[in-house]
Amino acid sequence: MSSEKIIIAIDGFSSSGKSTMARRLANTIGYRYIDSGAMYRAVTLYAMRHGMIGAGGSVDSAALIAALPDIHIDFKVEGDGQVTMLNGEPVEKEIRSLEVSSHVSPVAAIPEVRHALVKMQREMGESKGIVMDGRDIGTVVFPAAEMKVFCNAAPERRAQRRFKELSEKGAEVSYEEILANVNERDLIDMTRKESPLRQADDAVLLDNSEMSLDEQNDWLMNLYDSITGAKA
Repeated sequence: MSSEKIIIAIDGFSSSGKSTMARRLANTIGYRYIDSGAMYRAVTLYAMRHGMIGAGGSVDSAALIAALPDIHIDFKVEGDGQVTMLNGEPVEKEIRSLEVSSHVSPVAAIPEVRHALVKMQREMGESKGIVMDGRDIGTVVFPAAEMKVFCNAAPERRAQRRFKELSEKGAEVSYEEILANVNERDLIDMTRKESPLRQADDAVLLDNSEMSLDEQNDWLMNLYDSITGAKA
């Protein structure tokens, strides 16, 4: 197997398990994991805290764009996982709330926000050896990534996973509310003008609707081995 490090891009729909599988793969092969979705969630949390999102969900784009130079996002390793840092503050729990989920797609659709975060993401991947998941990693951020995966699962299955995750954290949410959020985010992500969600031409499709975490991990490792082995 080649010792040359590569960039692994895992894209897909919301709640399709991208982050879980990307984190596990990174841990297995000793790469750095970068959750690009957490970065957009952190920006959304910043906007919410600073009154940039109205009661009806409208975003004060001008104010948020002006504030971008003051928004600094990084990741801190903690045990086997990592914590998203917003201007030096750990915000991992806050950014996973349904309230942030309901506002993140409109924020992520703002071109200036995407440009700022893509710049940060590319800087994180300059030395390669990373696994990054998101919606435009293989198409926009790292179009030359050596390994690209596109994840999908039925909306109902994704909503079930999200409901289980939030319920285990003590959040009072309904399955119907989460399913509506999943469908709304899918629509926004696929139809936005700036970097819409789509499968890269050279990405391998993974439908994990009926797969266990171990099966997903085995699938990813087999793909990784086939790519890096071919480079040996």
